[in-house]
Amino acid sequence: MKHYVAVDIGASSGRVLLGSITAGKLALEEIHRFKNGFSHKDGHDRWDIDELMTQILTGLTHVKSRGIESCSVGIDTWGVDYVLLQQGQKLSDPISYRDKRTENAIVNLTEHCSKDYIYQKTGIQFLELNTLYQLYVEDKDVLAQADTLLLIPDYIGYCLTGKAVSEVTNSSTTQLLNYSDKLFDDDLLSEIGVKPELFAELVEAGTVLGPLQREQFPTFDLPACEIITVATHDTASAIVGVPATHANWSYISSGTWSLLGKELATPKVTAASFAANYTNEWGAYGTYRFLKNIMGLWIVQEIARNEDYLHSYAEMAELANETAYFTSVIDVNDERFNNPPQMIAAIQDYCRETNQPIPQTTGELTNCVYSSLALCYAKEIKALDAIVGEKTAVLYIVGGGSNVAVLNQLTADLANITIKTGPAEATAIGNLAVQMITAGEIDNLAEARQVIAQSFAGETYEPSNNANNEFEHLLTKIGGH
Repeated sequence: MKHYVAVDIGASSGRVLLGSITAGKLALEEIHRFKNGFSHKDGHDRWDIDELMTQILTGLTHVKSRGIESCSVGIDTWGVDYVLLQQGQKLSDPISYRDKRTENAIVNLTEHCSKDYIYQKTGIQFLELNTLYQLYVEDKDVLAQADTLLLIPDYIGYCLTGKAVSEVTNSSTTQLLNYSDKLFDDDLLSEIGVKPELFAELVEAGTVLGPLQREQFPTFDLPACEIITVATHDTASAIVGVPATHANWSYISSGTWSLLGKELATPKVTAASFAANYTNEWGAYGTYRFLKNIMGLWIVQEIARNEDYLHSYAEMAELANETAYFTSVIDVNDERFNNPPQMIAAIQDYCRETNQPIPQTTGELTNCVYSSLALCYAKEIKALDAIVGEKTAVLYIVGGGSNVAVLNQLTADLANITIKTGPAEATAIGNLAVQMITAGEIDNLAEARQVIAQSFAGETYEPSNNANNEFEHLLTKIGGH
């Protein structure tokens, strides 16, 4: 039996999972789980990348303790953030995309480099967290010292193997890849004063990176590992992990962020996609993730944190049911919810400013977020179908948010659409699937999705007969259509 290890790290937690194929089904076991987060250090919100490395190596020792002497390993993380290196050594811990340094960066850059110009080159949506704007405001002295820039999963792969690459699914999130030339765009790099040599060679998902250099980590008892550069952006791995067996499907990868979109064979860079701020991130095996970023369960996570985790997320969902839905709604993509000092106060201020009832209790606050997310999803599914020119027949919701039954039903009702959910661990499963395709145990992406569909049971949500019919009215509460 071949063994595969997925290292899947999100903005709030990471996990090391072990996968294998048995009797045509994918078996998945969590080996190690750890927390992740940023802290304020040296003037910025930064990730503790050394601690992440320690946790990954710890997870691999647990794999070895199971009697597994050899395996392949794939790493996926969030996008856009990077590590700057000089002669192979990091210059500092990477700054988080939620750091305040990029405030107004889009406005300032596009004063002399238009949004249309950038979008026609990259097809990528405008978010202040994008690497383009992070580099635009990066300390020029630090940039001058650096000879290499690696996104987070590529940096981890470099630490493990000594080989530096830029994997395409994550590199596309930088808003620096030219989708026509399939290279980092020299013109945009020139605009922000970054030399092209800073970037490593572009490689596709499924590229074998090399063996784990165990001698570099003598204090850890590690198995013999072959590191495979999977679809290193967590959303790209999650979309590989969608068990799509229907035509005309769309997806929501639901977690800290909600990524809503379709998988396309070619990018869609049009006036309509530009106006709606839809993105064309690169996917595995020549696909494109045509999607919209939506501020997801981060808002609920922050409510929980503000309340010192008084309730579990499951309890918060139960409490939300005690209030009528859509009593108060917010625009979840309002920038005030990106990283406020106090999320509860930010929600209450929005409702106060828009003359809505102000949520006070945990249930009312959670209800407000679920109502708002469902409304946003319904709005964006309608926009997505119009831009692509194809009506969504089935909406797959994968990731941790697929377990929030009330949010799934609200979305089915408002969008008038059939929803199929799961797997919750779609990102890790997609990570494993790419490794299995590379190893030849699965033939291609279509077969991988068949295996996933028969391995993990999900739920189906149909629009209810008492679906909310005030969609257009509710939209006015979050700023229109």
